[in-house]
Amino acid sequence: MNKELRHKMPSELLEEEAKEELTALAEEIKNHDTEYYEDNNPTADDFYYDGLRRRFETLAGYFPRFPISIEIMEKVGSAPAASFDKITHSEPMLSLANAFDREEVFEFSERVRRFLRLGPDITLELVAEPKIDGLSASLRYEKGELVYGATRGDGTTGEDITKNLLTIDDIPKTLTKQVPDVLEVRGEVYMTKNAFKKLNISQEASGKSNFSNPRNAAAGSLRQLDPSITAARRLNFFAYSWGEVSSIKIDTHFEFLNLFETNGFVVNDLTEICVSVDQILSCHEKIHNLREQLPYEIDGMVYKVNRLDWQNRMGSISRSPRWAIAHKFPAEQMETRLMQIDIQVGRTGVLTPVGRLEPVKVGGVLVTNVTLHNEDEIQRKDIRIGDRVVIQRAGDVIPQVVRVNRNARSRFSEKFVFPTKCPSCGNETQRSEGEAARKCVAGLVCDAQAIERLKHFVSKNAVNIDGLGEKQIKSFWDKGWIQNPADIFRLARYSDELAKLSGWGGKSIENLFEAIENSRGIRFDSFIYSLGIPQVGQQTAKLLAENYIDIEHWQIAMISCTQGDEAAWNSLTNIDQIGESVGQDLLNFFNQQRNIDIVTDLASELSIESHKIQKTAQSKITGKTVVFTGTLVAMGRAEAKALAEKLGARVSSAISQKTDYLVVGEAAGSKAKKAKQLGVSILSEQEWRAMLYADSA
Repeated sequence: MNKELRHKMPSELLEEEAKEELTALAEEIKNHDTEYYEDNNPTADDFYYDGLRRRFETLAGYFPRFPISIEIMEKVGSAPAASFDKITHSEPMLSLANAFDREEVFEFSERVRRFLRLGPDITLELVAEPKIDGLSASLRYEKGELVYGATRGDGTTGEDITKNLLTIDDIPKTLTKQVPDVLEVRGEVYMTKNAFKKLNISQEASGKSNFSNPRNAAAGSLRQLDPSITAARRLNFFAYSWGEVSSIKIDTHFEFLNLFETNGFVVNDLTEICVSVDQILSCHEKIHNLREQLPYEIDGMVYKVNRLDWQNRMGSISRSPRWAIAHKFPAEQMETRLMQIDIQVGRTGVLTPVGRLEPVKVGGVLVTNVTLHNEDEIQRKDIRIGDRVVIQRAGDVIPQVVRVNRNARSRFSEKFVFPTKCPSCGNETQRSEGEAARKCVAGLVCDAQAIERLKHFVSKNAVNIDGLGEKQIKSFWDKGWIQNPADIFRLARYSDELAKLSGWGGKSIENLFEAIENSRGIRFDSFIYSLGIPQVGQQTAKLLAENYIDIEHWQIAMISCTQGDEAAWNSLTNIDQIGESVGQDLLNFFNQQRNIDIVTDLASELSIESHKIQKTAQSKITGKTVVFTGTLVAMGRAEAKALAEKLGARVSSAISQKTDYLVVGEAAGSKAKKAKQLGVSILSEQEWRAMLYADSA
């Protein structure tokens, strides 16, 4: 991707440029999500990651038709690990949108006011609370008794960690005071700075690796299969929200926090109600100044609309509530020396430079590595080996290079020359015109690419083979035991040789083969995702599964597309949110006989579940495409859109032949004329509301 594109306004980009940048951003965001949520070992700081998402969401708003936009913007967290039972959340556990400066906090307040149509004389109360750097958990109580506890997971499904949560003193087992029959309490599991320090002393004494920060230590401790290990690592819990509630007479968010406290939960004592943006910003500054003195790690503040009826009206977008926002603290900066630049080869052949730093402590964490992204980034910032560089971090993770201290540059600093040959296989690398990424073109002949693709195949959101990581895959690859994904399911033929290798005892071999066997049953959409086809992420894989139902029909249809079958191609590209771009990547994949052979081979080894059509409550507008025009009287445009989406409709901004309803408010423009020409049903606001009311009656 051309790095300079990121400095362009979205309106200045051509569609192909936008697609190119969105694809590159999506790949980077997904990699960072895996490192943070699944591996508990992030390699990008909060500000860099949040910047990626902000740029992505800005572009996606201007170019909404690309499927990758939907996938990234809807994704929350990661899939639950196979080693834990799964629990489906009765109410989704969403993430939060971010603000980074005063202007964005003011904009959030104004956005809430516009949505709710609040006049200047109406007070907007916001609850301000510290943003704890830990692991989200949900606790379900029925008739006052704790039934289970779960991680956030992917926001829909989490891991059952009940036994581990029971070891935390801050979590009451029974609730007795004014609680409804069903109450889900949500909050953050965290480790104090003091407990973290003691844990690392213990790790060193036993010859084990230190944890990099309290958040990773808390996450690792909470996801232990042995609860006694969790109990030995002291954890705490702050309650801050709720999921499903059967019935309760509470009007505000703050009253809910009081209910939690009354029943024995710990609520952060720095939480307060603010009635103006100035008061919010004052609170933010106060807590930021207290940050280093606090016994736990925080990385910002969270602001939530206090009135629950207003929260309900505002609802949520795909991955975050409209009524809350996280206001991050400024990034921390330190200076150190860049000692070396190494090149890593990714799954698609992209060469990524990684800087090796002279170790430096930033916020008490020793930092040694930094991602340099690509050769354009190195050239733009004029980064040289031996330079003194200013690095920036907002969380306890590997930072980015902010700038070079050129005043401290010595004559021994060396310019870095990007390799023209792959450091893994020695084959030529290419950089296509208009792209920043240099790639090895050897494909599966390149060991690094083959191994990375196999790592993707076994990852949690794909086939999900627990215990088969990078180290094992590389070892089996080097021995020739695994060359293609299906070889994993024939690995048992090497069990005798495996038993002779160091580190492989009878139990570990048994666990590996059990995990492999357990992964033979796979959902159709997960199978599609596991193949690593460009632009086909989890959301796109689900769309394909919904339309082709099973592997047989999908493979026949894709091969028909490669053979020039116009009907098959039209059927593919007419899928809502797929289009020609993704279609071409699917075509490229199935144009290679090697890939067809891999799919066929895998189908013979796996039990691929056909897609199950979900039976959900239907409304008259479920699956319909709706466009609003003009000024609505009864509610704001944003609230009307949110309500339509909640009832299963797709809301568009443009009239087309796919539009089912145009809802016309006051002072409507030219859309009504176009709707008449296309035969689209036109409804007044009153008719629209009557339809919804009749539908819910």
